[in-house]
Order: sequence, then structure tokens, then C-alpha cells
Amino acid sequence: MLDPDTQTSATASSASSPSSASSAQDRPHWVTDLEDEVADLPLSTRLSIADALTLGNAICGFMAVYFTTTGVLVPHLMGTNDGGMSKHSAATAVTLMLLASVFDLFDGLVARKLRSSAMGAELDNLSDLISFGLAPAYFVVVWGLVADDAHGKVSAAAAVMVVLAVVLRLARFSCTTIRDGVFQGMPSPFGAMTVVSVVLLELPFIPTVVAIVGVAWLMVSRVEYPKPRGRLAVVTLGWILISMGCLTAWTLDVPGGHQLLQTGAALQCVAAAVIPCFATTRRVNTMRANRREARCAPPAR
Repeated sequence: MLDPDTQTSATASSASSPSSASSAQDRPHWVTDLEDEVADLPLSTRLSIADALTLGNAICGFMAVYFTTTGVLVPHLMGTNDGGMSKHSAATAVTLMLLASVFDLFDGLVARKLRSSAMGAELDNLSDLISFGLAPAYFVVVWGLVADDAHGKVSAAAAVMVVLAVVLRLARFSCTTIRDGVFQGMPSPFGAMTVVSVVLLELPFIPTVVAIVGVAWLMVSRVEYPKPRGRLAVVTLGWILISMGCLTAWTLDVPGGHQLLQTGAALQCVAAAVIPCFATTRRVNTMRANRREARCAPPAR
């Protein structure tokens, strides 16, 4: 039984909100049941805004595989293309991988600013495996099948190295702890873009395969790469947008578009080679400085 004060307040509340009661009665039963089910969900299964961006990353990776298949591989198998990689479809696939990099860049930023669900880390790893492991490796496989001087089995072996490198890298990232602000090994989005850039450079087959395997090795190496935060995140986003512009110019046959694409791909490869050199040099200098300090320090009593 309710005491008089409680009954009075309950009566006043019901009298003051007849519209709420009527709207609740007007709603279908399945809507009310669905709302109850959502409210009963554990916090670990509720998606956040960052998770939605991560799922966008996965969608872009899958669509990159789709366009590589329908626009490049299928026309080659049916004999309806003029040989080589189809410009439009290849550019679309690479653009989708770049867009996946944008989603991957922003989901971490949003997760730090807002909240991230308990599934965030797992969703991120699975999405990265699709967009930066499967999609670029499949791009390499198709290139090995359609290029005139390529060998399908060798390119497939190089693609396997890329997938394994991304799998091992993501697994290591999940179970190890490193100092804040750096990645251990080349980040998978950067590695995927470098692999694709190597293919787009249209180098001879053997140097291309060697470069792809080298990128795969860098992804599982212990070379430290800075995390894209602050100004570096802005620079990374700007570089992604410039790369999309280069792909668009190449696709639309803009005068100088092919040279622009080659320049962008070459700069990506140069950055992939230079950053490990700087990181290794800095690490060696730090170790030498620590040794000097240890030698100059007075002996402990």
C-alpha cells in the first residue's frame, strides 16, 4: 500500500502527463518490446559513435574487394578489357581503402573524446584485417593475374605475406603494451597504402614483389612509428585527401594525371622507407646517450 503522500504525487503525476500515457498506449506492442530489449542489453554489446566509424572502415574494405573483382578481375577473365588494371575500378578500390583509413583515423579520435564500447578494440582489429589486410592482398593477387609480366603464384605468395603480417601485427597489438604515442611496426593502414602504391608504380615484376614483401616485414618489425595525433593526424588526413585527388585525376585522364599518380605513389614508398631509418637512427642515438650517462655517473656507494 502507498502512503497518502505517495498516492497524491502519483495521482498528480498521472494527471499532469496524460499525453505521455496516451502516446505510450498508441505505440505498437513490438516497438515497446524492442525498446525494452535494447534497454536490457549489456553495456558491452551497445555500439558507440566510434564503433559506427569502425564499421564504416570494414564496409569500405569489403567494397574495395568488390570493385577489384567486378571491375578488374571479371573483365580480364571474360576478355572484355584492354589488358592491365582497369583505371576506374582500380582507382575506386584504392579510394575505398583510403576512405577506410579516414574512418580508422577518426574512430580512435572519437573514442578518446567520447566513449568507446567494450567491443571497440575487437571491432577495430577485425575491420583493419578486412580493409588493410584482405583488401590490399587481394589487390596484389588480381594484379598478378592481369598484369602482362606478372606471375600469379608468386604474387599470391606475396599477398599471403601481407595478410599474415597484418594478422600477426594486430594480434601482437592486442596482447602487448608499448609506450604511449608510438606503434611498434608499420601501422597496417600505412602498410596497405604502401603495398598498393608499389603496385601502382608499375615497376618490373620482381622489384614489385620484393618491395611488397619488404612492406610486410616492416609491419611485423619492431621499428617504432609515431601515432597520428594532433598535427600529425592533420597531416595524415591531408595526405589521404591528396592521394584521393591523384587517383581522381588519373581516372579522369586529366593532363599529367598519370605522372601525378606516379609521384604520389613514389612519395608514399619513400616515406615508408625513410621513416624506419629515422626511427632506427633515433633509437641508436638514444641508446648511445644512455650509455654515456651510465659511464659518467658516479659509482654507487
